[in-house]
Amino acid sequence: MEFGFTTAAYVVAAVLFILSLGGLSNQESAKRAVWYGIVGMGLAVFATLVGPGAGLWLLSLILIAAGGVIGVYVAKRVQMTEMPQLVAAMHSLVGLAAVFVGFNAHFEMGRVLAMEPEARKALEGFAAVLAKKNGAELAILKVELFLGIFIGAITFTGSVVAFGKLAGKVTSAATKLPGGHMLNLAAAIVSLLCLVWYFNTGGFLPLFLMTLAALFIGYHLIMGIGGADMPVVVSMLNSYSGWAAAAIGFSLGNDLLIVVGALVGSSGAILSYIMCKAMNRHFVSVILGGFGGPAGEQMAVEGEQIAIDAEGVAQALNEADSVILIPGYGMAVAQAQNAVSDLVRKLRGQGKNVRFAIHPVAGRLPGHMNVLLAEAKVPYDIVMEMDEINEDFPETDVAIVIGSNDIVNPAAQDDPNSPIAGMPVLECWKAKQVFVCKRGQGTGYSGIENPLFFKDNTRMFYGDARESLDKLLGLVD
Repeated sequence: MEFGFTTAAYVVAAVLFILSLGGLSNQESAKRAVWYGIVGMGLAVFATLVGPGAGLWLLSLILIAAGGVIGVYVAKRVQMTEMPQLVAAMHSLVGLAAVFVGFNAHFEMGRVLAMEPEARKALEGFAAVLAKKNGAELAILKVELFLGIFIGAITFTGSVVAFGKLAGKVTSAATKLPGGHMLNLAAAIVSLLCLVWYFNTGGFLPLFLMTLAALFIGYHLIMGIGGADMPVVVSMLNSYSGWAAAAIGFSLGNDLLIVVGALVGSSGAILSYIMCKAMNRHFVSVILGGFGGPAGEQMAVEGEQIAIDAEGVAQALNEADSVILIPGYGMAVAQAQNAVSDLVRKLRGQGKNVRFAIHPVAGRLPGHMNVLLAEAKVPYDIVMEMDEINEDFPETDVAIVIGSNDIVNPAAQDDPNSPIAGMPVLECWKAKQVFVCKRGQGTGYSGIENPLFFKDNTRMFYGDARESLDKLLGLVD
């Protein structure tokens, strides 16, 4: 009866997770989808606590309460601009959990195998499952356990590095140790040899050595990926965390963990592929740490950046009939989305055609800009994807770039040696006038100069995005 309830609850939870994942693909249904996920996870946790092998109630409740308190505290402190690094941090915890659970499963397997056959009959929970496995099943379990720890260790250190890069604590430039990709290959070969060793002996030493090698792979792999590809990295690490969970689910015989891990792993992999395609990147190249990227000296940028004040921008907006706004991470940092929404509302009230152009990797996370604009109550129908709006720039009077840099960089098309060479970008420089709202003359997250800022039809509107837009609000008729 107990097992039947747990199985039924897991099925319902899995359905809720699928509904949640499907609902997140649409802005209107996203809020409802989040609640599906919350209810599904709550049901899954409850079913696990009361299911077969349940015990240690006091400790379980203490840990759940502690985790809940920490979660609420972090959620209240984290700003929307910090969501990408928060996601990376959460991925690292999933990877670390997979490693710890894998180690525990290894020790538990050793304990059960060392027991007398008669003593095994009194075992409960995971230990009882182990006691019933034959030689072939135990061999398969070793491989599952090994893979779960391997993927989890890569996910852990890779996510920690991604967190550091997104938070600005680690350089966003692609950095490799002497030996480059050969070090990753050597660590992978060591891991493969450890798998053979562990499969034949079942000892802890090969498992431990593989973990060290996997931790290095995760660190060095993500350090070798530049800032321009970090949105893909976050999605890729999400996929890794899912596969780690699925592998551990097989080890534990937990059907829900297998289903959820497969959902997360496959959806993360699909999203990574879609993003690579949108950025004209080779998927394998990105996940191998930028293997085969552009080489050679980048083109020099000539000219000067010409500044303009709020009065000049306001005059251009008053005379314009069509306006396209391009938000980026700088808008998120300045928390200027509400000021942008107010400006759009005022311009549309004058009968102007105002729209937003959203690049697939705008910000530091897919969908980051869409969430911010939805939060500011910007109508969904004027938020356009890159492919929908790129051809409209030549007929646009004014394009306003708000905190964007790499996604509007012409070097992606003009400079074959640029780190972002070949990446589709928003061709805002084709508009009649371009105003770039940014704090100063710094480079983008990829660390490269942007020729857009030096073009004849571009003017630099320096200053904090929110303060600058607030000034515009008072000057636009």
